[in-house]
Amino acid sequence: MPEPKRYGGRLAGKVAIVTGAGAEGDGVGIGRAIATVLAGEGAQVCGVDLDLARASATAEQIAQRGGVAFATAGDVSRAGDCDRIVADTVARFGRLDILVNNVGISTPLRFETWDDAVWSRVLDVNLKSAVLMSRAAAPAMARGGGGSIVNISSIAGMLAHGSLAYGPSKAAMAQLAKEIAVTYGRQGIRANTVAPGHVMTSHVEHLMSAEMRGRRRKVGALNLEGDAWDVAAAVSFLASDEARFITGVELPVDGGVTATAPLVGYEFIQSTDD
Repeated sequence: MPEPKRYGGRLAGKVAIVTGAGAEGDGVGIGRAIATVLAGEGAQVCGVDLDLARASATAEQIAQRGGVAFATAGDVSRAGDCDRIVADTVARFGRLDILVNNVGISTPLRFETWDDAVWSRVLDVNLKSAVLMSRAAAPAMARGGGGSIVNISSIAGMLAHGSLAYGPSKAAMAQLAKEIAVTYGRQGIRANTVAPGHVMTSHVEHLMSAEMRGRRRKVGALNLEGDAWDVAAAVSFLASDEARFITGVELPVDGGVTATAPLVGYEFIQSTDD
């Protein structure tokens, strides 16, 4: 994957928390990319993951690039862990300006394979975690004059993908951002959602054949395959003061997939030679 682009230190002096910031080995997932880009733009970053080793690897990569970050382990579906993460970040860096609710899991749960425990776990990790982290972060942001919360959803929350728990949990992330935007807007806190789609990450790479990747690329308006850095760039913008008048919106980062009607998508696939 390409190295992240820099946009002039747009987050200098900011402090950020990124959940789900770890990744396997040297791979680049969306959380690791977000933490790396925010640090590259000047933010001091707390990278959170259930697996401390994965979060630490992200922090080490940030340090190698000259950024400032520390890693912590935590289950952000638990209120106590969320409160501790925010308190530790503020104690270390003195403030909190940015929260990225990125952690998420997916399962192939369907009506015919219903499982209460699976449903609850997906909703807890994908949605409840964002509620608890936002609730913990908002007072600290307000004390510093405001901040930006960015939820990482998915185009699976905008269009049906056949996953009963994952899709609804991601759709709710966008509505949650609107609720946060209205609840905390007068305290200077903005909340928005980024919805990635057809993005290649180290996790997805080994799950898809070259043929499937090709079809997925062709169905988008740009005929491109996105990567984790594209998502991170969108988050960086929404987290920055450049987006000071933007709140409560959902931004697809999908190469135009959600803007493409099905029949046009079929034509794209049939007419694309490469």
